[in-house]
Amino acid sequence: MELDIPFDLIVTVVDKGNCEAIITASKAAGAEGGTIIPGRGTGIRENKKLWGIPIEPEKDIVLTIVPSDRTQGILRAIVDAGDLNQPGKGIAFVLELKNVAGICHLLNQEATGN
Repeated sequence: MELDIPFDLIVTVVDKGNCEAIITASKAAGAEGGTIIPGRGTGIRENKKLWGIPIEPEKDIVLTIVPSDRTQGILRAIVDAGDLNQPGKGIAFVLELKNVAGICHLLNQEATGN
């Protein structure tokens, strides 16, 4: 099924273990769910070492596909839940999706207005 309905991908990167608050907030704001991917990496404020050996902190990467008209509200909820306006708490950004497949239930909802 292909419809001309705009979708966005909200990508959120937070410390490992903080993804549940992000998923809960995004669902409460209208998202259907999200995909959690484990990752590693450091931000500008992270420079941890153990016995002189640099350690890359573990991260949770949350991918959330949302209809474009809901993006700002869901992003706002994610920023609040993750306290992302505070240094070292994480980052969230939005990518416009050109084509989406495999989310028939969302496409049907958007097409029928339900």
